[in-house]
Amino acid sequence: MSTKAAASSRITGFYRLDRDERLQVVRAAAGLGPGDPALDGLDGDVDVALLDGFVENVIGAFPLPLGIAVNFQVDGRDLLVPMAVEESSVVAAASNMARLARNTGGFQTEVVEDLVIGQIQVLDVADGEAAAVAVASRREEIIEKANALDPTLVSFGGGCRDVECRIFSPEQTGAGTVLVVHLLVDPRDAMGANVVNTMAEALAPDVARWAGGRPGLRILSNLADRRRFRATCRIRPADLAIGDLPGPEVAQRIVEAARFAWYDSYRAATHNKGIMNGIDPVVVVTGNDWRAVEAGVHAYAARDGQYRSVSSWTIDDDGMLVGQLEVPLQVGIVGGVTRLHPTARFALRLLRVETAQDLARVLAAVGLAQNLGALRALGTEGIQKGHMRLHARNLELASDLSDEPPLKDDP
Repeated sequence: MSTKAAASSRITGFYRLDRDERLQVVRAAAGLGPGDPALDGLDGDVDVALLDGFVENVIGAFPLPLGIAVNFQVDGRDLLVPMAVEESSVVAAASNMARLARNTGGFQTEVVEDLVIGQIQVLDVADGEAAAVAVASRREEIIEKANALDPTLVSFGGGCRDVECRIFSPEQTGAGTVLVVHLLVDPRDAMGANVVNTMAEALAPDVARWAGGRPGLRILSNLADRRRFRATCRIRPADLAIGDLPGPEVAQRIVEAARFAWYDSYRAATHNKGIMNGIDPVVVVTGNDWRAVEAGVHAYAARDGQYRSVSSWTIDDDGMLVGQLEVPLQVGIVGGVTRLHPTARFALRLLRVETAQDLARVLAAVGLAQNLGALRALGTEGIQKGHMRLHARNLELASDLSDEPPLKDDP
């Protein structure tokens, strides 16, 4: 992340400020002047011609609320976290749990591994083992050919790092033996889809010939289990007290709720959805592919054959509540919408991220904060109290629109 000093993210009463006052605080934190182009688009006024270059048949834009989660400390740095989300309570929950975590040093993150997987499927293989040996023996040649396709990436320290082979039997495929070859690529600050797809498509004919089969699909995998990031935090039980419930009891209830999500897939789905409530809004506002991130996280959650939680909560020997989240995060800060959309540029600047790894670290921390907020609410007063309060506010907004003329096709 940027070494540039930032204002404290601990902002008391930020939610009480009006929109202009909040923007002044955020602008100052990001070091932006009143007319800075990074602020373009924050009112939803985005050039439709620009949007027309993103997707087909554009008729306009669909703005989401852009909120700021405060109080975050990630790896010793104070951060204001932009979140594009329509769901009530997400920004508030993330901010509140970040406030608790900063009492004990905030969130610590690490890069577990950072490689993207490109798959080359080889069909009609006569002997899977022999095919795998033949391809593996060409490892250096494959890596060299792959890297020759993108010398710019290699010049920045990225490129193809390794090759792996996986054999699927006729019993598994329902047809013949299939060899799947993985290209393991370091994409540096890109999401990686374009570079990996280019490599896989270019190398598929050679790989299939060496394996004695015919090329099938060749494409990036969104199960990015070789691009994983971990976030941890320690929470003082006393800080978790709510109403008449003492903090240590709340901590124990959080541990019990987390364990429930480990052994029961029905609970795990909702548990992980709560984590993605924090991750997705930051992925969206930075112009990244939240569908790819969602697919990767949920597939990773089922890596041992049962869908499970991707976070854990325990109480350590000092009586502290310890949370850990480890997830695959396939995101970038260069290319595509991340640099073209003005609000995405603003979000990246506000976060002060200089690499894709920096962004992924923040995502992991926000996901863990969101998870803590959900478990604390579920284990104490229940999720509905806060939701219904905000739902009532939404109903008030809806009633304000009831006098609008109906659409032409309305009865």
